[in-house]
Amino acid sequence: MHRVEHVMGFPVSLRVDDEHVPESAADEVFAWLREADARFSPFKEDSEVSRYDRGELSTGGLSADLREILALCEHYRLATGGAFDVRPPGRRLDPCAVVKGWSVQRAAELLGAAGATRFVLNAGGDVVTAGGPWRVGVRHPDHADQLCTVLSLTDGAVATSARYERGDHILDARTGRPATGLLSLTVVAATLTEADSVATAAFALGPEGVDWAASLDGCEVFAVDAERRVLRTPGFPAVRDGSEAA
Repeated sequence: MHRVEHVMGFPVSLRVDDEHVPESAADEVFAWLREADARFSPFKEDSEVSRYDRGELSTGGLSADLREILALCEHYRLATGGAFDVRPPGRRLDPCAVVKGWSVQRAAELLGAAGATRFVLNAGGDVVTAGGPWRVGVRHPDHADQLCTVLSLTDGAVATSARYERGDHILDARTGRPATGLLSLTVVAATLTEADSVATAAFALGPEGVDWAASLDGCEVFAVDAERRVLRTPGFPAVRDGSEAA
């Protein structure tokens, strides 16, 4: 089974190699992602996030899902000393950095519940895998047609935060200015909830975020800093040397 749809502002591709898994499982995955976008996007005026941000919903009146998302946001705000903050002063609430990985991980769990054992779900370059090994390429921060590393994943997730797609869009909330110390940072973890959140939070920290992310249990890191030096943890599952990014 292979399906590609545009959800949350980026392409989402699904490949399932289990022959017994019905097409309805893919339908459920994409329906869930559209639901998550409708409920948690800060760019939709009638979303739960927007209504909460405007004060139309109390904390006690939030869904269990949004309470979970906000708890994750607060966890990473505290863990980074405030560098990662989904509501910095003067800006609206924007939990997208957590929502993306969290919702795609939930979609992967739906696949597992439907009996899928070998699949890859790629959401705009952030990937959840099962039943590999699967090879995942990480885009070169300077050259869109090149890779800076290729890794092998069996059961796990990988996420990259970078400046090349949306420019300087990740803020260091401690200063209110864009985080510019890194060009890209990739995290491998057991779930995309963790990989995506840690990648964004570490990028917000700047160069110190590489060591911070590497210190977390179960996280492996590959980064290219502003001087185009490659930094990676010993356990990063690369199958191609990433030194060509320098």
